[in-house]
Amino acid sequence: MESTEPRSTASKADPTAGPAAADGDQAPQGPPAPDDESRSGGAVGNTEKKKRLRRTRRITLAVLLVLFLPLLTAETALRINYMGDPADGTTTRNRDAIWLGHAWVDGRKKDADLTALARSLKTTGIRDLYVHTGPMEHDGTLPKSLYPRARWLVDAVHREMPGVRVQAFLGDVLATESPDGMRLEKAATRAAVVDSARQVLDVGYDGVHLDLEPLHSGDRNYLSLLDDVRAVTRARDAQLSVAAHQIDPLPGFHSFWGTVAGHPKWWSQEFFGQVARRVDQIAVMSYDTMQPLESLYGGYVAQQTSLALEVTPPTTHLLMGLPFYHENRFGHWNHAETVAAAVRGVRLGLSRTDAGRERFGVAAYIDFAATAEDWASYREGWVR
Repeated sequence: MESTEPRSTASKADPTAGPAAADGDQAPQGPPAPDDESRSGGAVGNTEKKKRLRRTRRITLAVLLVLFLPLLTAETALRINYMGDPADGTTTRNRDAIWLGHAWVDGRKKDADLTALARSLKTTGIRDLYVHTGPMEHDGTLPKSLYPRARWLVDAVHREMPGVRVQAFLGDVLATESPDGMRLEKAATRAAVVDSARQVLDVGYDGVHLDLEPLHSGDRNYLSLLDDVRAVTRARDAQLSVAAHQIDPLPGFHSFWGTVAGHPKWWSQEFFGQVARRVDQIAVMSYDTMQPLESLYGGYVAQQTSLALEVTPPTTHLLMGLPFYHENRFGHWNHAETVAAAVRGVRLGLSRTDAGRERFGVAAYIDFAATAEDWASYREGWVR
């Protein structure tokens, strides 16, 4: 093994060298001075190194511009999208909704909780409650043991809050990005989901709210499932609603992001429209947007609102999600994704695209994480 000690640079005596000068007057001879040709070669070498360094810097700058210029342009567009004033009348149509946690059907919530909820919702435009009643099993079935107090909730809401509908919020993880989860490509699984819809309607729910994630854009099996479930809800004069992914902020962006990150996240606008035409209500999960600033998030919501309005038929009730929860992680920054910014973004998008639309509202996610500030921002900005 070679020593790791640095080698000495001191010269050893040359046995072939002549005797040293006796009188010591003669200075020791150093290396010969470089001639003109040697000096010229060194200068050329240094020049070439500098050229390579400049070339490397230019290439690096070009790569950074290619990567970040489109992002900077898009973020600037979102900031501009957040500017301006919403049109008059772009406020609640009394068609809003809220997602409620599982505690409302598993026995944890009592009569006093229901009374307090009724009192709170009285000063809002909320008319639909998406109550977590699942999750479904991966095979599409729904254990009845998950919702022992569902009948109590439905009856109490109908009694205490006339005109408010209670929908069963049924969801599951899809096996689209991992080996575990529900597989919609299996006909038996889709049939079981339809049976689960019948099951909750038998309890007395006013509708079925499906939230299956991550759902990739263009999934024909999902569209087939919606057709089958809607046949059941229509026969019962009930609602079919879905939680929808965000729409491509740039054309084909879900394909790009799927290649880069392995998670497409967005739907194409065309696929969003295909889903919207198959349901009574479609609620956009317009949060977890990766936006770092409140103004950018609000501009993003304004863009999403416009994109959704463009392809949602007037007979379908469109809702834009509000973040009534608080997390700090990549994808969701609490200081940026505020209810106030979301409401302003919704109003701007509505103003620019279809200000008079009636079947429109916002949907708050989720009751158990909401703060007094969230409710105040919703009331002051949207209910007014």
